[in-house]
Amino acid sequence: MPDLLTHVLVGYSIGTLLSFRYEHLQPSHVTLVLIGALSPDFTKIQLVIPDGVVELLVGLPFSWAPLHTLGGSLLVVLLGSLLVAPEYRRQAIALIAIGAVSHHVLDVALLTATGEAYAVFFPGSTYRPPSPGLYLSSDRWPAVVAGTVAAGLWAVQRDGIKASLSRSE
Repeated sequence: MPDLLTHVLVGYSIGTLLSFRYEHLQPSHVTLVLIGALSPDFTKIQLVIPDGVVELLVGLPFSWAPLHTLGGSLLVVLLGSLLVAPEYRRQAIALIAIGAVSHHVLDVALLTATGEAYAVFFPGSTYRPPSPGLYLSSDRWPAVVAGTVAAGLWAVQRDGIKASLSRSE
């Protein structure tokens, strides 16, 4: 579970930093980055609705796994943008995509037995980039680091330093 928490905290941090830079971004916009940061893990729906059940229902081979790739993330980003009003779609696409990319960047850095990351570029390519092997998904220290950064950003935002930062530009 530290992996999921890390994705949420990194998404919050990125969204908050963006709200410091772009004053028109509100907490609801930060939420879109959080959703994007979680979106590749929508594959975990297979714990509730296994691939085999969907195969039986639709009569075709099926897998949730492609959702955890850039192609799957693009699909989720585009579908997610349909849930907002048309005048906000471009902004929603950008914010959800930023969160999804942050998820993939963190997952590509995972330590793997083969030294290669997953096929992140699928369906465009099955290339598996080399993994720097920085941590395991079960390690707690990435969540601690991300939590410390997120707490610091929350404190900065809460104390009104956000306004002084935007004036100093």
